[in-house]
Amino acid sequence: MAMQLLLLSALTMCAFAANSILTRMAVDGGHIDPAGFALVRVGAGAVVLAVMVALRGGRLPLLRRNRIGGALSLAVYMIGFSLAYMTLDAGLGALILFGVVQITMFTHAALTGTAPTARQVIGAAAAFAGLVLVLWPDGQSSTDVAGAGLMVLAGIGWAAYTIVGRTSGDPLAATSANFLLCLPFMLILPAFSGGYFSVSGLLLGALCGGITSGLGYALWYAVLARIDGGTAAVAQLSVPIIAIFAGALILGEPLSFTLLIATVLVLGGIAWAISARSAPTDHR
Repeated sequence: MAMQLLLLSALTMCAFAANSILTRMAVDGGHIDPAGFALVRVGAGAVVLAVMVALRGGRLPLLRRNRIGGALSLAVYMIGFSLAYMTLDAGLGALILFGVVQITMFTHAALTGTAPTARQVIGAAAAFAGLVLVLWPDGQSSTDVAGAGLMVLAGIGWAAYTIVGRTSGDPLAATSANFLLCLPFMLILPAFSGGYFSVSGLLLGALCGGITSGLGYALWYAVLARIDGGTAAVAQLSVPIIAIFAGALILGEPLSFTLLIATVLVLGGIAWAISARSAPTDHR
């Protein structure tokens, strides 16, 4: 059972990294505009998931508790993610995304009754320093501020989606409902970019939406129900590493020394923080 959970977690993390590669490939490759890609991605995910729910004879829980929260946080993530990859490399985008995700989840835990220890504070500070390093202009190559800001927004959205997902009773049905309810929010995207697409762009969007996003998120919701928050955070630390090296191998993106140092700071700091024991909060 433990080995099965490990394999499912690894498969999910590869799917998350593939989202960065496919989005970067489609948007930066000029095959489709960010708005079109995001709409195709969400639409394909909604169709694939709805069909799977229908085939098993289930119903879509559109009016369940936390459903709007899940759909809205998914929309924030999708919008920020797609627009950010107009300027960010796949690996850098994944590093910013999951760095922000973990810092946000750490902050949420601290604010909801888990008092942080000194080790957790130091780890979070190191992770934050890594994000500052990778976002700070170095005089030669600087990260696009707008793209980074959009990815930060996407990270906050994904953190909220993960937090909401921990209370989901039926992962497949919940993810399907989230995708369907997310679609109306996505209609804001065409206002940010002109519409153009190719067959390749549509196929990449459908693959990203139906497989690595739709099925990947449903699998993540299923995994979340069987692991604790710390383990979930550790698992997601592998995504930027996978995306960074996959981006270098598949897309020819550079592996700069600054990026590597920032990666060590972000992932090492978060790993240090979440491996610490939390101090119990006194509720007397």
